[in-house]
Amino acid sequence: MSARTYADFTTQATFEVKKCDLFKLEEGPATQVVMTRDEGLQYYRTMQTMRRMELKADQLYKQKIIRGFCHLYDGQEACAVGIEASINLSDHLITAYRAHGYTLTRGGTVKEIMAELTGRRGGIAKGKGGSMHMYCKHFYGGNGIVGAQVPLGAGVALACKYQGNNELCVCLYGDGAANQGQIFETYNMAALWKLPVIFICENNRYGMGTSVERAAASTDYFKRGEFIPGLRQFVLSVDGMDILCVREATRFAADHCRSGKGPILMELQTYRYHGHSMSDPGVSYRTREEIQEVRSKSDPISLLKDRMLSNNMASVEELKEIDVEVRKEIEDAAQFATTDPEPPLEDLCNHIFSNNPPLDVRGTNPWSKLKSVS
Repeated sequence: MSARTYADFTTQATFEVKKCDLFKLEEGPATQVVMTRDEGLQYYRTMQTMRRMELKADQLYKQKIIRGFCHLYDGQEACAVGIEASINLSDHLITAYRAHGYTLTRGGTVKEIMAELTGRRGGIAKGKGGSMHMYCKHFYGGNGIVGAQVPLGAGVALACKYQGNNELCVCLYGDGAANQGQIFETYNMAALWKLPVIFICENNRYGMGTSVERAAASTDYFKRGEFIPGLRQFVLSVDGMDILCVREATRFAADHCRSGKGPILMELQTYRYHGHSMSDPGVSYRTREEIQEVRSKSDPISLLKDRMLSNNMASVEELKEIDVEVRKEIEDAAQFATTDPEPPLEDLCNHIFSNNPPLDVRGTNPWSKLKSVS
């Protein structure tokens, strides 16, 4: 950066993004979008932080420092960052168990997330939730039961409507959950009551070891609402895992909800680089060549980086500087996550209830009792 000043860079640029497929909509999101230099740098930093955090989680899992379930989000970063760029932190968000990225965008720190993964006291759920159960303000998890977060998200949207606060709920699920009956029941209630909820199917092409073509008679997930309007974006093209596509589609969907028109359904075609979870090598039902092709042609971070460099919105040196800072943040967080103490046994039953007086909970034998404190 010593040879160039900030004044040398383009402060904002207009980009053409791919048109969405529409269902029961007369018009869709804008195809010409503006991104400022500051926005681009923030998007880049956040996506790189997500990527590095997940790669570090992979390493700690293989070292048996992280145990249990662990579902990584690398490859899908444009979804989380693009969605958050178009809604407010006062809006609400709920997702399934691939939740690390959204915990970060909702206000959690890398240190808190990594410590939660290793089950430490400084974790965002005090070391008692692990990979699948993380929470922060206006973020309701990380939910382990497939599809169960969808009716919960509709309940949050019902609260938004009841309170009349102009807030909405983003309710995320995967292609593997899209065939769950409770999702269709939720569509019905949301449409009847015109709830301000954006249903988003993050279609990463594979459920738990099964391609979408083998699992669903119709893979047009954005049309599954039947009586709910929908839109779909493709991310496996050059316009592929494109944060600006996701941002504009979410902005369009948020305006739809806030205007009182009720729910809307989005399908984001994305791709996960790891297996379904850390117990899945991810190459028995797809080829290494397929994964490498997506990485080389449609990586969301590379697409944003190339876009910024080709439009003189950043320098290679500046982006490398961000990379170095992110790596240090991740390493510091990993150090904390491996040295912070585990929660003590007496904390085991705490925070079961809200605003309740302390009560005794029977422990591992009839003579021991643990105190539960809200």
